[in-house]
Amino acid sequence: MVKLYDFELSGSCYKIRLLASFLGLKYEAVQVDFVNKEHKTEKYTALNPFGEIPIFEDGDLRLRDAQAIMVYLASKYDRSNMWYPNTPEAMGRINQWLSTGGGEVMNAAGARLVKILNYPLDLEKLQAGANRVFKILDDHLANREWLELGHPTIGDIACFPYTALAGEGGIDLKPYPNVLAWIERIKQLPGFIAMPGI
Repeated sequence: MVKLYDFELSGSCYKIRLLASFLGLKYEAVQVDFVNKEHKTEKYTALNPFGEIPIFEDGDLRLRDAQAIMVYLASKYDRSNMWYPNTPEAMGRINQWLSTGGGEVMNAAGARLVKILNYPLDLEKLQAGANRVFKILDDHLANREWLELGHPTIGDIACFPYTALAGEGGIDLKPYPNVLAWIERIKQLPGFIAMPGI
């Protein structure tokens, strides 16, 4: 059975839940107490030495990192070959956004940690970094509905949760109408599931 080590309020874990829902994939969820840092305990660092979630298992395979897990799930379980088409150009285009979703967009995740869990991080710097990437996203979406290929891919999922949750980090998305329209398009996809805050 496919297994996901999960935390309901984690946007990174939500990426996996969302893709699994789009794919109609059943899995076993193991709840991790992120607030009390259970993911940093020896039990979990034995599964992922980085002490991060999500952690994913499929038989003997164990993966960390939401973007890597999505590549695996889409490559193995997406019969439509829509979410991560296996051509060099499509993979290159999507991987750019996987990097953005696991990189620059995480400024918004950091701002959210400061606001919700009082993490000792530089809120102003995180908000500035998030606004920079949201402006780039907004410009990119000015003449397209999806980040690449004219249809939703795991690149969209990679960037979606922490963008949609930006308000919880004190970041206003009103200046980014194309981003707001893209968020609404994702919410209308068949199989979409919500998470707290979205």
